[in-house]
Amino acid sequence: MARATNLPQHPRAEPDASGDRIKVLLAEDEESFVEALAVGLDREGFDVTAARDGPEALRLFETLDPDLVLLDIMLPRLSGIDVCRTIRSRSSVPIIMVTAKGTEIDTVVGLEMGADDYVVKPYRLQELVARMRAVLRRSPRDAIGPGAGEHEYERNVVEVGAVRLDTDRHRVFVRGSEVHLRRKEFELLELLMENPGRVLTRDTLIDRVWGTDYVGDTKTLDVHIKRLRSHIEEDSSSPAVITTVRGVGYRFEVAGDS
Repeated sequence: MARATNLPQHPRAEPDASGDRIKVLLAEDEESFVEALAVGLDREGFDVTAARDGPEALRLFETLDPDLVLLDIMLPRLSGIDVCRTIRSRSSVPIIMVTAKGTEIDTVVGLEMGADDYVVKPYRLQELVARMRAVLRRSPRDAIGPGAGEHEYERNVVEVGAVRLDTDRHRVFVRGSEVHLRRKEFELLELLMENPGRVLTRDTLIDRVWGTDYVGDTKTLDVHIKRLRSHIEEDSSSPAVITTVRGVGYRFEVAGDS
């Protein structure tokens, strides 16, 4: 990985709502990566706190209350997958998984556990920073606090077929029963339901949900669609509500359409 001293200058990260620098929890046991990232991300406007194993990452998460988590999959004592699962059970903080393997199974499992994005070692600092900024822009953390709910979801209810989506309360009901979706799943479903019967291209879905500056591949979208179908479809192995239009994208079907 290129050293921070050789990297071009970039606009610094925006401070959070309190005016402080953005807090990043880095869970990584390779000291060379820790040192390089601490220096490079500090120059980009981030405050980095490092954990060297899984249990330490969870302890620091509770005390630090970070704005973003960079989480290596191969952590000692407790895997990054388990750390991600635990964090996601109690927080919607953006999580970017880091893997040295670059295998599909690592990527898919990390995303299944609720990670927002992933990077594969070795990576360039500017690529990582771009992804960090993208997930932070999509983060709902700015909406937390007094009066925030008045502005975050101004639309009301979208109902198509057996699915009812309440944007004000961030709730989804399928065939009368409530299902609990993660943030990206909710955003994907909302976008699809606002365009019933219309094919939305993969690029459109990625641009609208992950941002136009998203630099990953489309595997992230595929995993989130698969996970969304598990909540929405009567038979997720044979989807009838969120269908695939091969070579183009996805469509939320309207009853009676052929």
